[in-house]
Amino acid sequence: MEKHVLEEVSKLQSEQNVLGVLVSDTKGLCIFSSGEVTPGISGHVTFIANQLSKLDKHDLYPTIVLKSDNNAFSVVVSIAGLRWHYVSKKRKFPTQFSIAFFHPYCNAGGGGERVLWCAVNAVNTVYPKVKIVIYTGDLEVSPVEIIKRAKQRFNITLPNNLEFVYLHRRKWVEAENYPYFTLLGQSLGSIILGFEALRLFQPDIYIDTMGYAFTLPLFSLICGCKVSCYVHYPTISSDMINKVIQQKGKRRTISYIKLIYYQLFAKLYSLVGWFADSIMVNSSWTEDHINTLWKRSLSTYKVYPPCDTSDLQCLPLERHKTKSVKIISLAQFRPEKDHPLQLKAMYHLRQIVNEHVWENIELVFVGSTRNQEDEMRVVDMMDLCKHLSLENNVRFKVNISYDELKNELSEGLIGLHAMWNEHFGIGVVECMAAGLIMIAHRSGGPLMDIIIEDGAGQNGFLASNEVEYAHAIHKALLLSDTQKLSLQKAARGSVNRFSNQQFHDNFLRAIQPLFSLKKFK
Repeated sequence: MEKHVLEEVSKLQSEQNVLGVLVSDTKGLCIFSSGEVTPGISGHVTFIANQLSKLDKHDLYPTIVLKSDNNAFSVVVSIAGLRWHYVSKKRKFPTQFSIAFFHPYCNAGGGGERVLWCAVNAVNTVYPKVKIVIYTGDLEVSPVEIIKRAKQRFNITLPNNLEFVYLHRRKWVEAENYPYFTLLGQSLGSIILGFEALRLFQPDIYIDTMGYAFTLPLFSLICGCKVSCYVHYPTISSDMINKVIQQKGKRRTISYIKLIYYQLFAKLYSLVGWFADSIMVNSSWTEDHINTLWKRSLSTYKVYPPCDTSDLQCLPLERHKTKSVKIISLAQFRPEKDHPLQLKAMYHLRQIVNEHVWENIELVFVGSTRNQEDEMRVVDMMDLCKHLSLENNVRFKVNISYDELKNELSEGLIGLHAMWNEHFGIGVVECMAAGLIMIAHRSGGPLMDIIIEDGAGQNGFLASNEVEYAHAIHKALLLSDTQKLSLQKAARGSVNRFSNQQFHDNFLRAIQPLFSLKKFK
């Protein structure tokens, strides 16, 4: 064994940039020796080599060479070696205390991005001496353009000292690359993307704000930093598993395979949650699922997303007297937002109302697109409009500015939102703040946190399918002016708990334990 060790050490020492050799004795005690191992040591041997000189500029993390008598022990020692490397590097080259947000699609312009930018401003306000870094995969846009879009889309002014770390491996988390076992593929892909992020910048505090929970153990174990996450939507949930169980009779074999896959993935997802020092969830629905999976209720904080309630509440409640009725659908053009359901609801509505009323009804889809797939989705929606003979009653407003959004909301009477199990519903709250009579899906955040459908406190309507949506719209149209105004006031008055200031306070309260006792203010 000793001869074998010495031969392997000699061989690795001839390689370039070898970090060192990790050795453990038969009792599992590890010894690190930089380029030297004494002949008396026996047992498991693991070598970790960093051959950076052999990598091209696009290969952004080191090659790791692992050799061991015991594969399981090899993994443990490998993690220990990587942690030693990154922690010692951080100590050797101390930098300004930093907090990094992992948000590969930070320029998407959706509700998740509003959370990101409001979180950044919250940290900058209270901890101005802390360096703030954003991990992004938006290679085609500059930092100036990202900051400009945040201002244009959300009316949010970002700090000038914000730094962006560009990731070239974002394709590893894109669903189109995983036609099968998509959840697992994207989760494992996020680890690769996370390695690139860690290679480029080592933070003191790491916060995942996009739902890539499998990066949490990476930064906790290897980087040795404090770790947190803001969960918009659990990657797997009991609702998803139950949906597969209900389909077992249709395609029995495939359903059983999918059920086993979901159950195994849920166990993996439960494990990674244990590496978070602080967990933030955006709604009661998400909180229930995360507590069931991660069982970390004492470290979990419910932090409602920031909604631009103050600015939108300044819009007049009473609309201009016109014959036309404008219905606003505010959401990104993503598949889960279920825009087709809203078009089908309009088709059913046409069967209920008379032709004169129908001619004066207009549905306006307002939302942003993230990529070419989303843009094609808009084109498909336009085709569906023609197929349902709705093209004269539907308009699309894509990637519009914040001022244009306010104008559309000021002219709208009814708000529409159709996503099943919407984790929260920022668009729902914004429509209510603007004074729209809201109709949302009877599930998730709108059901549990936002909309009250019955009693004196009613502030909107809920529906589950296109027929219910059509009847809810019809019911809103039949309300008298007094009833409409009463419902609008109730909706507007109920959204103050979702304001930017409430998010600011609750977010800072959740991350405060991550900071040491040093004074950053």
